[in-house]
Amino acid sequence: MNFLQDSLEGFLAREHRVVIVDVTATRGSAPRDEGTFMLVAPTEIRGTIGGGQLEYLAIENARKLLADAGGEAKLDIPLGPEIGQCCGGRVELAFTFADEEARNALDARLAEEERRKPQVWIFGAGHVGRALAEAMTLLPLNVFVVEARESELDQLTSEVHHRLSAMPESLIADIPSGSAVVIVTHDHALDFLIGQAALARTDLAYIGMVGSKSKRGSFLHHIEEEGVDRAVADRLVLPIGGTAVGDKRPEVIAAMTTSEVLLAFAAWQAEQA
Repeated sequence: MNFLQDSLEGFLAREHRVVIVDVTATRGSAPRDEGTFMLVAPTEIRGTIGGGQLEYLAIENARKLLADAGGEAKLDIPLGPEIGQCCGGRVELAFTFADEEARNALDARLAEEERRKPQVWIFGAGHVGRALAEAMTLLPLNVFVVEARESELDQLTSEVHHRLSAMPESLIADIPSGSAVVIVTHDHALDFLIGQAALARTDLAYIGMVGSKSKRGSFLHHIEEEGVDRAVADRLVLPIGGTAVGDKRPEVIAAMTTSEVLLAFAAWQAEQA
């Protein structure tokens, strides 16, 4: 079963006999980090601990447990020639039957992971905004899309958080520290208002705006007129997605911008460590 197409709730509601496979420790090079888990049912799985022979052995062991045909509660697997992998490290796995207590613990764990996900606030739900939302919902991010036009929000999937606001710039103040702001509205003047509000904060991991070199010049002129030091705009990524690819299709801009945002989050987290 495809990890992305099947929700955890749907999987657990459908599968009554499940083993939770947890990566409890890693040493050296490993395909996934400690804390990664997958769910194994008699004929289906959800998630991945890294694929390859490691995952094959984990699934085989979990299904032995489900069938009461042996199986171990813990495995310590070397990722070398012994199993046909070349990572070179070791992975320790724990196998737990998903009874009511384990399912409740898993729900709490996932709720905490959800709470800790970085937030991305996309201002504008036009072509680029929708492409960004679609790209980012595939990642461990909480995605919010802000629009003044309800008709545009209606075209978004339910996987993103919708925010209808006649004054989108007013929401900037309430965005959590360490979040990313991506500005892609239908109106340059509105972009500038949102951009100025975002740059007034110094605790955002990323601030980006769709546009061009000339739009950046216009924005610099705007903030100067507002009495803002031009140096403040050094924190603004404009244009989003960079210029290396030179492809202006919304999906390409979204892919390149998503990469920028992920790198910005990594830098931010390193600074906070």
